Amino acid sequence: MGWGRRRLVGVIDAETRYEAVRSRDARFDGEFFFAVETTGIYCRPSCPAVTPKRQNVRYYMTAAAAQSSGFRACRRCRPDAVPGSAEWNVRADVVGRAMRLIGDGVVDREGVGGLAVRLGYSARQVQRQLTAEVGAGPVALARAQRAHTARVLLQTTGLPITEIAFAAGFASVRQFNDTIRAVYASTPSELRAAAAPRGGTVARRTVTPTAGIPLRLAHRGPYQSTAVFDLLAHEAVPGVEDIDGTPGRRTYRRTLRLPYGTGIVAVDERSRGWLDARLHLTDLRDLTTAVQRLRRLFDLDADPYAVDERLGADPRLAPLVAARPGLRSPGAADPDELAVRALVGRAEAERLVRRYGKALDAPSGTLTHVFPEPAVLAEAEPDGPLGALTTALADGTLRLDAGAERDEAQEALLALPGLDGRTAAEIRTRALGDPDVVPPGVDVPDAWRPWRSYAVQHLRAAGELE
Repeated sequence: MGWGRRRLVGVIDAETRYEAVRSRDARFDGEFFFAVETTGIYCRPSCPAVTPKRQNVRYYMTAAAAQSSGFRACRRCRPDAVPGSAEWNVRADVVGRAMRLIGDGVVDREGVGGLAVRLGYSARQVQRQLTAEVGAGPVALARAQRAHTARVLLQTTGLPITEIAFAAGFASVRQFNDTIRAVYASTPSELRAAAAPRGGTVARRTVTPTAGIPLRLAHRGPYQSTAVFDLLAHEAVPGVEDIDGTPGRRTYRRTLRLPYGTGIVAVDERSRGWLDARLHLTDLRDLTTAVQRLRRLFDLDADPYAVDERLGADPRLAPLVAARPGLRSPGAADPDELAVRALVGRAEAERLVRRYGKALDAPSGTLTHVFPEPAVLAEAEPDGPLGALTTALADGTLRLDAGAERDEAQEALLALPGLDGRTAAEIRTRALGDPDVVPPGVDVPDAWRPWRSYAVQHLRAAGELE
């Protein structure tokens, strides 16, 4: 499969990578990292520091691989804050699935054994394949993610450091301190102080309905936020979601069902290389998972350069891509919820929320409920297509989590009564984040692979598809 000039890092040669570093090319941020042997520091390609000599540079696919080799994160470019590699969304193999599950926090919650069970491989096989492909095993990858979560909490809240250690997923304060020193060459207190205004301190805040964690959700390249927010406004289910403001200045808010509790998030439409968000959690251990699910909802780890280059080469799509560079293919904050909503429609979803949704302990404006879990719906309304879908989700016959095998999930969907090919395609695109899905009856050429989901978005935006 050809990937054009913007190839996946596994097939980018050293000369191309060094040129990206020399030119500080932000298009490659998150696609690979480089480390400098003479300084012991690793960076993103766009780091503004003086370009190191070629012979002193080493390249890594992940921040975890650089950390495992003994390099510390650069304090200037903060390489841990870059968007994730789009490769993990494209790939349907065990490595891609594992990376998505690790991002969702599975290793922190269930350990390497739980990750392996979800993937259908032994823990040794998972370790071997990840190490061979990305230069780090699941423990190291989860450790890098925990360090990033801890840095966010240290620098944006005044929570006690001990509380942050466990919220970020560390097993002990000692492990937390050792990891922060190894990754950032600073103690947790020094890392917090570095983010405070000159002569000041980080304001003490806790996560409440009125004060949450401020986040910058980074993306690479252009981002067509208008199209994403238009879609979210069209789909919004009262009680679970709302959107207000004028186009260009809208704020999208929704509730989240998370492993340890619930959450409320507000995301602003305006893009400045990132989307501003504020996250309110009942349990801080959900921070990593919540952020990753928001990234999938807003498709923030996409590579618009690769997408636009491939689709823009086609005469039919070229003017559409030129009109909307960086158009995204939105995903889902909750795959199970998305599947139910795709099946029943907005009006019926609103009824299900009113009747079966879990009420928030403290409503926030119009947000009053979390969307009902599949098991609740399966018990309450077991008949018909809805009952068949929610029962399959509840008993595990159908899996739509971040590591689900997409072909198997589609086969399970199509085997359900009353669920047609178009609905299955929507679920595969949105819930499973597949970038290469075509709805039945839509004629698109193979030349648009592996970005046919994005091509469909362009055709819809242009009014050529419903």
